[in-house]
Amino acid sequence: GAEGRRSVKIGLTALSAMAAETATFPIDTTKTRLQLLRSSSESRPGAFRVAADICGSQGIPGLYRGLPPALLRHFFYTPMRILTYERLRLSVPGDSVAGRAIAGGLSGVVAQIVASPADLVKVRMQADSRLANLGQPSRYNGTLDALTKIIRYEGFTGLWGGVLPNVQRAFLVNMGELACYDQAKHLIVRNKVCEDNIYAHTLASIMSGLSATTLSCPADVVKTRMMNQSSGEGSNIMYRSSYDCLVKTVRHEGLSALWKGFFPTWARLGPWQFVFWVSYEKLRSLAGLSSF
Repeated sequence: GAEGRRSVKIGLTALSAMAAETATFPIDTTKTRLQLLRSSSESRPGAFRVAADICGSQGIPGLYRGLPPALLRHFFYTPMRILTYERLRLSVPGDSVAGRAIAGGLSGVVAQIVASPADLVKVRMQADSRLANLGQPSRYNGTLDALTKIIRYEGFTGLWGGVLPNVQRAFLVNMGELACYDQAKHLIVRNKVCEDNIYAHTLASIMSGLSATTLSCPADVVKTRMMNQSSGEGSNIMYRSSYDCLVKTVRHEGLSALWKGFFPTWARLGPWQFVFWVSYEKLRSLAGLSSF
């Protein structure tokens, strides 16, 4: 029945998202570290240099620091946004690109509010690898330790630190990703570029990765910086709000700083989209479900 199909979709979505997350996680760690660099006080190495530094000081496992909370996040986040979009899409008239874009954005907002604590822990643990490079002790010993300390020092609501820029980013990413993938695949199949197969899924996933990165990178930079600053443990608060972070970043580092980490963001979102959509469409087909 409908309930059974929904359960299968949730399982397949979570599985595809976890595969995509694991495959691209080292790039995400590199991107997070790049976004935390402030050009006024630190030199600006490239993505390859940052990744090499992490490997040099912590080995390959350093690139996967924060993977468990990232997988936990996708267990909730991706099934929720994909299924919400599929439901909202039914009320979009005809080929309305704007309607699909809003449906994609709203799906991301709902899912991100639920998954924000896991995202916060992931960002903090990735940022910790920078402390290790500087010879300082890590703030957290693992996912559970991070959750416990955040609640102890910042309160339960501290788990939703940076939720506003996170939600803004989720709206833009999902608007770019879901609507673009849906629309691109629709146009590819309708214009007979190819059938609704792996080639169509690959082309559409490349387009969605590029549009999602361009739209979301500024919000991603703000989100990463807001989430990394702790309000407890006597730390200095550099940014009072996401707007304050946006203004200070542009004022001190220039407008281009909002696209800091664009290459690793795209280098991650692109393959992430590819692994996710191709595996998800294939799993749906094997399970006897219709194409997305």
